[in-house]
Amino acid sequence: MKNEKLTTDEYDALEQVARGIKTERPSACVARNAKRLSGLKLLSYARDGRLSLTEKAQQMLFLRRCIMGLRAVAADPLAKLDTDVAYFLGKKAHIVARADGEGHDISDKGRDSLADIDNLGL
Repeated sequence: MKNEKLTTDEYDALEQVARGIKTERPSACVARNAKRLSGLKLLSYARDGRLSLTEKAQQMLFLRRCIMGLRAVAADPLAKLDTDVAYFLGKKAHIVARADGEGHDISDKGRDSLADIDNLGL
């Protein structure tokens, strides 16, 4: 994944496309980033000119949500996670449900993964 580190603005553009573009013209954020994102094979243009996410982009956005969820649990065990993110992080043993049923605790594996993520600058 050389040179595929995305800016916050580029992630915002992907999220806007994921939610669906309701108007004829995309937002300034999407328009500003579409060329680079399509070059990275994260956005594709349909024949009618509409933008859509590629499978690679969908995976990147999910991974980003998982990293943000892991950071949220590390900061606050009662942080609310999306169901799919909580399921994935639990299945991968990065978080464990708390005994009282409220929230999650980050596991040693989860702490190690966060340290690796921070070292990589993601």
